[in-house]
Amino acid sequence: MAKINYLRYIDEKLNFEGAETGLFANSALISQNQLADYTVPCFKFAKALRKSPVQIADILVKCFDGDTTFESVTVVNGYLNFKVNKANFVKDVLSDVLSAEHYGSSKFGEGKTICLDYSSINIAKPFHIGHLSTTVIGAALARVYKYLGYEVVSINHLGDWGTQFGKLISAFKRWGNKELIEQGGVREMLKIYVRFHNEAEKDESMNDEARAYFKKIEDGCQEELELFHWFKDLTLKEVGVIYDRLNIEFDSYDGESFFNDKMDVIIDELEDKGLMTVSQGAKVVDLTDYNMPPCLIVKADGATLYATRDLAAAEYRKNTYNFEKCLYVVAYQQNLHFQQIFKVMELMKKDYANKVEHVAFGMVSLENVGSLSTRHGNVVFLEDVLDKCQEKASEIINAKSPDLENKEEVARMVGTGAVVFSALINSRIKDIVFSYDKVLSFEGESAPYMQYTYARANSVMNKAGEGSEFTVPPTLVENEFELVKAIAQLPDSLMNLIEKNEPSFLTRQLLEIAKLYNKFYFECRIIGEEENVKNFRLALTKATKKVLKDGLALLGIEVPEKM
Repeated sequence: MAKINYLRYIDEKLNFEGAETGLFANSALISQNQLADYTVPCFKFAKALRKSPVQIADILVKCFDGDTTFESVTVVNGYLNFKVNKANFVKDVLSDVLSAEHYGSSKFGEGKTICLDYSSINIAKPFHIGHLSTTVIGAALARVYKYLGYEVVSINHLGDWGTQFGKLISAFKRWGNKELIEQGGVREMLKIYVRFHNEAEKDESMNDEARAYFKKIEDGCQEELELFHWFKDLTLKEVGVIYDRLNIEFDSYDGESFFNDKMDVIIDELEDKGLMTVSQGAKVVDLTDYNMPPCLIVKADGATLYATRDLAAAEYRKNTYNFEKCLYVVAYQQNLHFQQIFKVMELMKKDYANKVEHVAFGMVSLENVGSLSTRHGNVVFLEDVLDKCQEKASEIINAKSPDLENKEEVARMVGTGAVVFSALINSRIKDIVFSYDKVLSFEGESAPYMQYTYARANSVMNKAGEGSEFTVPPTLVENEFELVKAIAQLPDSLMNLIEKNEPSFLTRQLLEIAKLYNKFYFECRIIGEEENVKNFRLALTKATKKVLKDGLALLGIEVPEKM
């Protein structure tokens, strides 16, 4: 962190003065106008304080009487404007970036544990493009929380229970070939699963047979249980290859089946606390007073549901990990489900009810592909998307840089980075239409653009050398100052990220740094300049290179040294 982290300094100063109401926490915003380097708009405080924004600004400016941190603090039309001493600011920021092992990392979360439930693939089903967002958003959050000192438990809550396994066993017994499935993995399982659904539409008795096979799994029958574990092992081996490509690891693969013997305690507790009612033979928690439908806990036939297992999982995670927060990175279609189970936790008076959070995200679709359906075989495997992006990246690199060393390795980094970045560039709640041409563009908002910027900075350092100790020139070019200011905002973008669990705060900040560096690169000469200017601009290049590499690593994106 900078010797003076200006945003945090402003916030703490105002928060101290406004501690009685807590209004001013996180109030400082970066200004891009000519009046200020930082500005606090006072309009949002007017209602609570019952004063005009101008009156509030006039009061707040007095908090900085005699404060020499800033060159000036002024009031303009309800805005509190801060001008920094540019030379001091630039020296502080660059010195901190270049001396820090990882700029922006901290011990902020030391002693606290975050449980992150993400990816959550289904056994014997495709790891498809629809799993992209949960996987890369969850992994990015995990890395950033660790970067800020938290203990992180990454959990892949496997979908490894349910009637679909009875269907798959029925399909395997009818048409399966063990050798083919060993070789083809999930793709071969999908073929017979789709065939089962097509045939079952004509013969309903097949669904009864599937339910009977699943009951045998529940009862621990050896043959069916062995098939179930075989399907599971093959799936995990296959998806492990994808996780390796994405550089993602999990601490736990405890899925739905793991919690089968842990649900009775939850059911008994709900009954003991008088929260359970019977509706048409099913056991539910009535949530009509909270404008929600009943939360179904046990079906009329005695079967449990997702809600039952999620309640058991939350209890287990709290007892096992004593989490500060438990985050569920799951698509927004499950909003109601999580609202229901969180409300049930609250009604059960669980001390962790206010520490669970649904990190929702939008859907991913592929250009020119209709709606996805596992049952009907209309899926796009994530592995195929990664392969195609790497292949297209290889074509682009061969055209642009035919003599580049390690072209295939660079293509791998660019292709994988393009896929990851596509799910992290915008607010996570937005739906994504995945376009190969767009994500692989070397211009604009893409991973290749960011990677190319890093390689460009690296090339500058290789040509010009490291340079000697820098001093800030008497006259700063505007591009130089704006780039330093963007770099200085990186630690705050990380704090904002964990406050909202929104990776795009970091992605957008890194994009801004890349854009400003490229503008600086084209407008500010380095080699051939006076020694003090050259050394300063090399230090700025080195700082940019460092924060881009660290920041992109947090997102799960590697950077080639040359492109």
